[in-house]
Amino acid sequence: MDVSDILAAHQAKQKAVLVEKDIPLEVDAGFLTVTDLNPIDTESYEADLEEYLMSTARDGVQTLIASLFSLPTISTDDGPLAQLPPPTTQLPRAKPLPKPKPPTKWEQFAKAKGIQKKRRDKKVWNEEKQEWVDRWGWKGANKDKEVQWLTEVPANADVDFDPAKAARDERKARVAKNEKQRSANLARAAAAGSSSDDRKKTIDRTLAVTRTSTASLGKFDRKLDGEKPLKGVKRKFEPTETSASKEKSQNLAIISKLDKEPMAKKSKKSSDSSGDVLNVRKAIRSASKGKGSAALAREGASKGGKGKKGKR
Repeated sequence: MDVSDILAAHQAKQKAVLVEKDIPLEVDAGFLTVTDLNPIDTESYEADLEEYLMSTARDGVQTLIASLFSLPTISTDDGPLAQLPPPTTQLPRAKPLPKPKPPTKWEQFAKAKGIQKKRRDKKVWNEEKQEWVDRWGWKGANKDKEVQWLTEVPANADVDFDPAKAARDERKARVAKNEKQRSANLARAAAAGSSSDDRKKTIDRTLAVTRTSTASLGKFDRKLDGEKPLKGVKRKFEPTETSASKEKSQNLAIISKLDKEPMAKKSKKSSDSSGDVLNVRKAIRSASKGKGSAALAREGASKGGKGKKGKR
């Protein structure tokens, strides 16, 4: 029996699996992509466009499938799965890839002990209601456990022992403990992501801000080991008790500064300096009522310019 024709036909089919081109196809199994850099065959493209596109796509898919079968596999319930390698194609990004978060204290302990995380179902069966309810949340299974109409009181409990208050305090303590652990994990992650120089600069900056928050610039605060002296100008404060003459001179100096501005503006507008009249008594009365001296000076100057005297 001559089977040469059958073997030749079978061999011809096997050759179709191998894709040979002038420029080898670039395969990125991580992204499941194939790049064909070969120039377009103008004659085939113009003769039959659909057939040319189908053959080009078939070559790319065949090359990708052949590369996937050469990858290591793992056995699962759904069958063998190929383990994809890291991508080799550099894609443009607006921002860098996020860095992996460092493991928490519990994750490190679980990895050392070989503890694997088990994902529990979100729904549980309620025997009383005869229906599936949420494990957590509103009307969840955990709410039924909190409803406790009878509470055992310890024998050595105080007379004013309140079981409901004790349960609330215990729940608040658990919440505070979880928040403390979360803050510790965040601080540990920040410390692992930053260098020692950055942490030292942050600590020095924070220490400098706390020193400047006191009037003495941290002069009487306890110094740390290796702390540098803070450079700056010490703030000066006026004494709370002064003599009557000094207080009077300070107030007169403020009033004179306020009166100089409107008088200088008025002198530029009018050549007659005798018209600028300031009613001192009215200014004092209005200042005691809350009016500004500058507004009163402008009011007195405008009245003086018209030739009228201010009321005394």
